[in-house]
Amino acid sequence: MSAQDRAVADKVSLPTLTAMVIGSMIGSGVFLLPRRFGVETGVLGALIAWGIAGAGMLMLAFVFQRLATRKPELDAGIYAYAKAGFGDYVGFNSAFGFWASACAGNTSYWVLIMTTIGALFPALGSGDTVLAVVLSSLGVWLFCFLILRGVKEAAVINRIATVAKVVPILTFIVIALIAFDADVFTGNFWGGDGHYSLASLFDQAKGTMLITVFVFLGIEGASVYSRFARKRADVGRATVIGFLSVLSVFMLVTLVSYGVLSQPDLAAVNQPSMASVLESIVGPWGAVFIKAGVILSVLGAYLAWTLMAAEILYIPAKAADMPKFLARTNSKGAPISALVMAAGLVQLLLILLLFTSEALDFMLDLTAALSLIPYLLAAAYALKLTITRETYGDRRSLVPDMIVAALATTYTLFLVYAAGWDHLMLSCLLYAPAALLYVKARRERSLPVFRPAEVGLLVVIVAGAVAGVYGLVSGSIQI
Repeated sequence: MSAQDRAVADKVSLPTLTAMVIGSMIGSGVFLLPRRFGVETGVLGALIAWGIAGAGMLMLAFVFQRLATRKPELDAGIYAYAKAGFGDYVGFNSAFGFWASACAGNTSYWVLIMTTIGALFPALGSGDTVLAVVLSSLGVWLFCFLILRGVKEAAVINRIATVAKVVPILTFIVIALIAFDADVFTGNFWGGDGHYSLASLFDQAKGTMLITVFVFLGIEGASVYSRFARKRADVGRATVIGFLSVLSVFMLVTLVSYGVLSQPDLAAVNQPSMASVLESIVGPWGAVFIKAGVILSVLGAYLAWTLMAAEILYIPAKAADMPKFLARTNSKGAPISALVMAAGLVQLLLILLLFTSEALDFMLDLTAALSLIPYLLAAAYALKLTITRETYGDRRSLVPDMIVAALATTYTLFLVYAAGWDHLMLSCLLYAPAALLYVKARRERSLPVFRPAEVGLLVVIVAGAVAGVYGLVSGSIQI
């Protein structure tokens, strides 16, 4: 067999590629959907919300796919698009924001684990008690230690985690469909406070936007799999098929729950709410079955995202966009400084949970909010390429790509609006001190620290951080 034949044989088929895309998008958030939607909206609002999220996220997936094809040299992560399009400091903030989002997501995993087993051990509460924070902290540093010891490949754990999340989800959907009550479903149709208006439906749908972002986190990973495709045409097909499959699962989990419990009951159940809904149908074993799947799934996801959080700092450091110390590795090849820094931020966020009222919801929303700016910048860069016609010398695909990029940019701008000023100001509390890392990295390269426009951006970020501190102290921002 020739080298070319072996290379083709090593590539994956459309079904395998589609499965990879699906696996990258289904995470822990799906187990939380019934309650998060029940708190905000009824059936119609949920349909509108998933329609907006589905269309917007599909456009965003296409953006990452097109950028991977048109700018293959920008393979250092999502921050590379922001840097190429809008400068070094913007690119730095994109990298830092995405890293902080990954760390906040990892914090939410520990909250979910503690609140899941809190039914057996009430002292753990909703993951926000002192005991829960102490146990979570031990878990954070244990994982950090194991990875530093050389636990890089997690294939076995990931396979277990995949089965652990897929089997309970499918089982839940089947049982909930069998138990589906049309009267309960129609009673939940309008939702809200009984005011049947477009404004009310819009507000209901807007309230679900951050959780829809959270469940789709990792969508940029679909473009990574393009290099594995046996046929280039399979990349687009796998993206669409995989995305629509995942969207169908999320919608089914949400909608079948409205046919089992009333909206007020859904809003009142404990997380993971999928377990509570199944328990209402089949009894206690249903909750145990889902919760066991949640814990195994979350532990697998935590390992994967811990490695990713370290890589998000390590790769820019290798490119001199972050300080040199973050590129340091140990004898096992693990990025020691990046791993410890990621674990340190998770630790700080765990301590912050002691002062929150709804720990899980707060951390989920913070995770989603921190990811919005990197996503917005990537979409805006794709739009910039079509406007400047860079890489579009033959003008083929120019108009379709411009439409896709414009829709993705509009969608991410809407998400920033839906997140609210409070989440943006809380994000600035992380972005502002990160400027010290940027200053250090620039001085290590003997480069000017800030250009005039970047000084303006820094002022805006610092002002947002100051407003965030004032909001927390005055009570106008609740966490």
